[in-house]
Amino acid sequence: MADGRSRAVQKGHEIDDRKLRILLAVIDDYVHTAVPVGSRTISRKYETALSSATIRNEMSDLEEMGYLEQPHVSAGRVPTMKAYRLYVDSLLSGGTRAAEADSVREFFFDRVSQMQDVVESAASALSELTRYTAVVLMPKQLDLKVSCLQLVPMNRGSALLVVITDGGVIRNQVIRVSENLDSDALYAISKVLTSRLAGRTLQQVTEALAIYSRYSGADQEVCGAIADMASQMARQTGTDTIAVSGSHNILNYPEYSDVDKARAFLSVLETKDKLLSFLPEEREGFTVRIGPEMGLREMADCAAVCTSYRIGGGHTGTVGVIGPARMPYGRIIGILETVGEALTGLMGEAAR
Repeated sequence: MADGRSRAVQKGHEIDDRKLRILLAVIDDYVHTAVPVGSRTISRKYETALSSATIRNEMSDLEEMGYLEQPHVSAGRVPTMKAYRLYVDSLLSGGTRAAEADSVREFFFDRVSQMQDVVESAASALSELTRYTAVVLMPKQLDLKVSCLQLVPMNRGSALLVVITDGGVIRNQVIRVSENLDSDALYAISKVLTSRLAGRTLQQVTEALAIYSRYSGADQEVCGAIADMASQMARQTGTDTIAVSGSHNILNYPEYSDVDKARAFLSVLETKDKLLSFLPEEREGFTVRIGPEMGLREMADCAAVCTSYRIGGGHTGTVGVIGPARMPYGRIIGILETVGEALTGLMGEAAR
């Protein structure tokens, strides 16, 4: 797993190539087994050219440097949060991608296409892919602008109102219209309103329609319905929209076999303010928080790996995975990179 560098420097500690290889081997083995790792395991499975005694000495040095710890005197060693941080930094600097990117993309699009709400379905698909807790955060969109308004005839006296914004947010609702308005009239109204309202924020649309309907002689029911819908959308997009899926996946990991510890983890996921406290907002690229970096006592043994996606109009959302610090970071980073790109594509199509 070494990233090709002869040395790694982390917070003042210099690690030579052999120590780095051994440390990464310990992390890989512990991530997959959740069992403390001994020198004989490393010698047998990873570093066959080195003796157990040599590896044992190197592991002792790594323990002194703060990268490994020994839970019991007779046990092997496990990585510390500092070790995971070095591991993640090595992966990010190496530009790691998921080897299974194509299958991840296919799985993701298949799950999302079967569900109406992209945010909810994206979180569900990501949780299923990773077996961890997945979160998808839509950014606050107070500056969403209307791109298009469409009135589609339904029955006599009713039409489907479709509002599309530059951020890819689409809402539709059946509204009442005058019975004497046929499809041509509804199309003409749609064209006029789009030309007058495109580029305005939802709040500005609400205010403009009140004036427009009062002085233009336009259909009062149509203008009133559009104003109500724009106002409702403005209220909804003024707050954080977050989807969480797979909360109980944490129970599958031995680190959370303790009921109280698992309950504390789940309580954070149910508290929006706490959850948002460690999720990056409006920040592009990857963010990885490990252990104490999470900033919450309940999450001290956890990690959160997040990346950004774009939804059009310059808006940036966040997609991420939360789980034990003992996480296969390389695979998770690769999956998130693929999912972030897929979400950007989906949201871009919705915005056009």
